[in-house]
Amino acid sequence: MVNQGKQETDRVLAESFQALVMTKPVEKITIKEITDGAGVIRPTFYNHFQDKYELIEWIIRKDILGPAYPLIKNGLTNQAVLLVFTSLVREREFYSRLGRMGGPVSFADLVVKCIKEVLLEIFAEHPRSKNGKFPWMSIDMLAEHYARSMCYAVEVWICQGMTVPPQEMADMYEYLLSHSMEQAIREF
Repeated sequence: MVNQGKQETDRVLAESFQALVMTKPVEKITIKEITDGAGVIRPTFYNHFQDKYELIEWIIRKDILGPAYPLIKNGLTNQAVLLVFTSLVREREFYSRLGRMGGPVSFADLVVKCIKEVLLEIFAEHPRSKNGKFPWMSIDMLAEHYARSMCYAVEVWICQGMTVPPQEMADMYEYLLSHSMEQAIREF
């Protein structure tokens, strides 16, 4: 593993972790088990990740949000959301198990953090008007709102067994983003 780059080591650690998640709860997985499965020594893990939760964040960013990022950045939000749900379905069992994660950090905490970071990157690329409608509202608040909203949709969908097709989930999420609560009440 000496000649392999950081990305390859990250991927090998992630694959080892993903295999372990299929056999035991996340909170019971040790760093030693992850490194043994990856064929590296323990210090290698800590050269790449602080803990297994940071590894989960890396997986979410790399496998779920990374491919959706250029779509969001280019205003193709519905297609980005569809890609997120489609990617989650592809690894259904893994993400279902993460959704049941116990311990000091929840899956929702990690998802919100990852989505918020992506949104903050995208928002930072757009100049903010000083005369905006709500000048007291920060970009951080806006990113947190949308991150929690998306996380809630993902969390509920995972808990319900991912039975609703990804396209329908993307359409539902787009509906929620584009309609007021008053409109939703009238239409349901």
